[in-house]
Amino acid sequence: MRFLYSLLLLFLLPLVLLRLFWRGYRNPAYLERWPERLGYWRQPLRPVDLWIHAVSVGEVQAMQPLIRDLLGRDPALSLLVTTTTPTGARQLQALFGERVQHAFTPYDLPWIMRRFLNRTRPRLVLVVETEIWPNMLASCAAREIPVILANARMSPRSARGYARVGGFTAQTLQRFRCIAAQSQPDAARFIQLGAAADRVQVTGSIKFDVRLPASLRDRAEVLRRSWGVNRPVWVAASTHEGEEELLLGVQRQLRQGFAEVLLVLVPRHPERFERVATLVRREGLAMVQRSAGLGAGATCSVYLVDTMGELPMFLAAADVAFIGGSLVPVGGHNLLEAAALAVPVVIGPHSFNFAEITRLLVAEEGAVQVKTAAALEQQLQAWLGDAAERARIGEQAYAFVERNRGALQRLLLILDRELQGLEPESTDCAP
Repeated sequence: MRFLYSLLLLFLLPLVLLRLFWRGYRNPAYLERWPERLGYWRQPLRPVDLWIHAVSVGEVQAMQPLIRDLLGRDPALSLLVTTTTPTGARQLQALFGERVQHAFTPYDLPWIMRRFLNRTRPRLVLVVETEIWPNMLASCAAREIPVILANARMSPRSARGYARVGGFTAQTLQRFRCIAAQSQPDAARFIQLGAAADRVQVTGSIKFDVRLPASLRDRAEVLRRSWGVNRPVWVAASTHEGEEELLLGVQRQLRQGFAEVLLVLVPRHPERFERVATLVRREGLAMVQRSAGLGAGATCSVYLVDTMGELPMFLAAADVAFIGGSLVPVGGHNLLEAAALAVPVVIGPHSFNFAEITRLLVAEEGAVQVKTAAALEQQLQAWLGDAAERARIGEQAYAFVERNRGALQRLLLILDRELQGLEPESTDCAP
């Protein structure tokens, strides 16, 4: 079955490269170092102790506390982080500079993966959330390199897809040394798909262990003063194609009751910044772009964040946060950054990427899930007009995050044992 998978991937490779170059036409950063994806590196890769595959910005941000902890405890430890997107690469560079080696993720073809592993020779591999690559796992198994799936999640929708090739999925999942699942339902789905039960452990989501800079609140306060302390502000974080039109309609309705309400609009992908700006202009809403370095006066309706890496500051400066990718069927994004800042959260109906966290946060009354843009507008009307209710919801969101911290330490215990070659205890993933 893996042969057929590789053959299909090989046939699709021209289309994959065409899509890469198309994205590069819209965002030239995708063409930077593109041969790395085929196993050719301008700068030679160095052998490492630990290879972490982190996909994009969200995963890099989630792994930030783990990487800092590892480097702090053992400065000699060599780390390689691969990402799929250039935004993930830039985030890694901003956080760690040259302390961590970076490469773009090689395509999952056997000879490309062999070339990559021959260069890097990792002692341990850590892949994040849902990155299940059969040839990578097989190549690591051939070299007896243990692979851990960290912060692992498996939505019901994804599980149904994997179940269509059940035997191949089970064979692939059994190559993981350990699957550190975010929740019990995630763990149950991995086991149902064929993962060995003694290699699946519920560690919780490392995203609960988000560490916010001490200066964040001060910077957010300065930003809020530039907008106007008393005006209502809501942030739409990590929005996607087809979602901004709905949100701008919500903003137009909100301004009928709150004349000075400000929408801080943060598109997920930088290649869409200009298209979103054009959309706002077409809708006739007064806009200031973050890249212009200007404040948002009382007449400004939309503050478009066309820069990267600043979302936590905008969340901290807002009264309410809407989490994007959820009014359209993308699956939603991380709710916990806003919750950790005691900001009340609204999320749309499509939250399957964070289904369990969404369910629990809503149950704890730290967030509200809505089905439509009209319901979102009604919820924002209620919260923006009631500071006491916002504070209550925000405090419950913050308390929920605090109660669920600890996944980082549980994951570090697993990594320590693997890196030191120690036998795990019976409560941890078996070798």
